[in-house]
Amino acid sequence: MNAHEDHEDHPGTLPVQRMRPGDHAFYRYESGTHGRDVMSAFVWAGLARGEKVLVFGPPRLTSGQVWSAFEDAPGPLLATAHRSGGLALSSMRRLIEPQREFTADRQWERIVEETRAARDEGFTGLRAYIDMGWVADLGADLDTMMDREQRAGHLFTDGFYSEICAYDESRFPEPVLRAMRHAHPRDLLARLGQLTCLRTGGTLHAVGEADASTRAEFRRALRLICDAPGRGRLTLDLRRLEFLSVRCARDAVRLLDTAGAGRTVRIRCSQRHATLLDRLGARTADIEVSG
Repeated sequence: MNAHEDHEDHPGTLPVQRMRPGDHAFYRYESGTHGRDVMSAFVWAGLARGEKVLVFGPPRLTSGQVWSAFEDAPGPLLATAHRSGGLALSSMRRLIEPQREFTADRQWERIVEETRAARDEGFTGLRAYIDMGWVADLGADLDTMMDREQRAGHLFTDGFYSEICAYDESRFPEPVLRAMRHAHPRDLLARLGQLTCLRTGGTLHAVGEADASTRAEFRRALRLICDAPGRGRLTLDLRRLEFLSVRCARDAVRLLDTAGAGRTVRIRCSQRHATLLDRLGARTADIEVSG
């Protein structure tokens, strides 16, 4: 668990499963993993939604190695997507052809073309996973890449196109990674099944999955906010949780009863999590349903 202080929080931090059409997300992964789990989850979520999916994998991987990341998913869906063109592997080099040098304008032009084609073909959306290894592969400079990332908002305004920009952390300077994280509206957790707890003042944001494997971290985070000095209302924000187990939900309910004198606790969550909390004895007056 990462119990970050206020200045380290990113309001768009979420697990990849919570991405929605129109999202533009930063993703940082450890060298050697190639981001396979998150890439695969992003692809299968798009196919399940009837979206067209483009994958620009790490340039150091062959097409066969990229395809292998999807082997654990349902075979018929993969085969159908491959035949229909609903899932396509490409590269930045191929996307910008016949240009040889990367420019943001050329890339944007091609993405707009791909978006238009996806609409015409009857897909419900277009999503792209772009490994930023293309920067070195094309000999582009970091300033060009950073400029593209900071000015790409127009691609997402109609909510049809979504994109993950994936950074191998060993290939980019730390200041660049930090800047790019904050340049994106969304910031993805590094792994599936992860729980990150972010504290901003009297609010604890639980992001990811609160289950048997992360329950200890979840409970520590609850104690952290319960022990926070001062008086007034505390808020437990569960809206960015992909999964909440019964035991972790029970721990959250107990938080309502253990706040110190003069403290009240509000839980902000989705309707399905509110239903679970209510069944476990939470006071409905302390639950705010949203998101």
